[in-house]
Amino acid sequence: MRGGPVNATAAPDQACPIAPVVDIVFSRWTTPILWTLNEYGRQRFVELERRIGTITPKVLTQRLRQLERDGLVVRTYHPEVPPRVEYEISELGLSLAPLFASLAEWSSSNLGKVERARAAYDDTGRPR
Repeated sequence: MRGGPVNATAAPDQACPIAPVVDIVFSRWTTPILWTLNEYGRQRFVELERRIGTITPKVLTQRLRQLERDGLVVRTYHPEVPPRVEYEISELGLSLAPLFASLAEWSSSNLGKVERARAAYDDTGRPR
């Protein structure tokens, strides 16, 4: 991926124009949450927790709040007995679907190559 020259005097957060997006979308648990909501649609908290697997309820709650704050997830509260809360990906979050599809395609095509490159590197006896 080549672009124009990077301005050497640019602020550190502007040296890479995608850094803010990476910070928002590709944190440890954000990507699995968004992927799950994109793939399976509206879900309750326990459904999300079950599908994601190893995430703790505390972390899931924190990430969902952050995603709601960022406008990527919509939380709907249903005042029933007992109360019901559902989460779904927002229109803004849905705009990331092509990016996720491209990454999934890249993954299918290239993760094997990455594993082979790692194995070859490790076989050279270089420090890890």
